[in-house]
Amino acid sequence: MLDTLRTKLHDAMTTTKGDSVAALRASKSLARRANAMLGLPLCSSEELAARKAASEKLRNLREKGAIFEPSKKAAAPVTIYFEKDRNARELERIEELLRAKGYAFTKRDVAGDETTLDFVMRTAKCKADELPVVFVATDPIGNYQALVAADVAGDLAKKIEG
Repeated sequence: MLDTLRTKLHDAMTTTKGDSVAALRASKSLARRANAMLGLPLCSSEELAARKAASEKLRNLREKGAIFEPSKKAAAPVTIYFEKDRNARELERIEELLRAKGYAFTKRDVAGDETTLDFVMRTAKCKADELPVVFVATDPIGNYQALVAADVAGDLAKKIEG
């Protein structure tokens, strides 16, 4: 009964009958917009049959266990080591890339912290003037160019998401 009502209302608002009357044409246009905003609950009988078939197929797949819900793993921490005002534009570009990918990160200023600066230079095999450097957990990725290369190759996502 409800399905019949849905299809009849859809037919009424999509037919060209009565479009010569401005008030009726405007009402049908408004109804079509409202239908679209609500996710198209009113539809043709063919569309309704296709939706029911898809729903049935999905239900069968879920019963068979063919659809697995992905487990959420904790993302590895991403840290950007930088030195005060050095290479500020590169630091901004690194931040933009990580934000665009949706990765959370922390920034650590190593200016005046000789121990951390030594750790970063030794681990990342870089010089102090090559900062900022990105680390995923304890693995160094490198500067902006290395970060982009890792992202394009898919290595960045593997390291962060596991």
